[in-house]
Amino acid sequence: MFLPFKQQLLSLAISASLCACSSQSESEWIDLFNGRDLSNWLVKFTGQPLGVNYLDTFRVEDGFLTVSYENWDQFDGEFGHLFFDQIFSHYLLRIEYRFFGDQVANGPGWAYRNNGIMIHSQDPTTMGLHQEFPVSIESQFLGGNGSDHRPTANVCTPGTNMVIDGELITQHCTNSKSATYHGNQWVNVEIEVRGSQSLVHRINGESVFELQDIQLDKSDGDAQALLENGADFLLKEGYMALQAESHPTQFRKIQIRPLQP
Repeated sequence: MFLPFKQQLLSLAISASLCACSSQSESEWIDLFNGRDLSNWLVKFTGQPLGVNYLDTFRVEDGFLTVSYENWDQFDGEFGHLFFDQIFSHYLLRIEYRFFGDQVANGPGWAYRNNGIMIHSQDPTTMGLHQEFPVSIESQFLGGNGSDHRPTANVCTPGTNMVIDGELITQHCTNSKSATYHGNQWVNVEIEVRGSQSLVHRINGESVFELQDIQLDKSDGDAQALLENGADFLLKEGYMALQAESHPTQFRKIQIRPLQP
């Protein structure tokens, strides 16, 4: 656990709720974002020590967990991640997100209306000061530009690889078969994670991406460091983290329901 003792107590309380939930009705979900503050979440920005919320980027506004660039003049590679302080393995995750406003000046073109959640992430305390992304498998969220096709619920693989239909996929990002969501509309995503075995993305109940065998990429330096420190090759569990990649984003729902292995 990477948070101070008082936060650890909060985390233990959440763990108890998660355990209780696993034997209850499938209709019951547990909120990971309380709508008031960032309790049980911890920030890591590229070039900043762990826990520094650079320029107050991650904040709660009007009940939404918001990635704000209000205080930024320009972007210079300061990628941010907001980690929840629990390790998860088998679960359903339900997220409602939207993009809004303008991308901060000098943000990379690929990061326009781009966010996501890192699944099975490494512990943020093991990240290097200048490391841009945690080793993880990313459920990527993209917004449309008003005209072109641009699917969401894609998958990217910082320090990882995956298997699709028996084929090892080593390219960084792979698109889903989802529709494009333009403007500032809310998008509902459900992510089903079953250890290292499989990951499924659904939009409005429809499966748009499926993969198997989440694994570390032995050719990646950050992944190599984890393997040298005893990490398993197959990623069966880890932290989850929301991103800040230069475009304002809001989340109004982040819920989890544990699944039996």
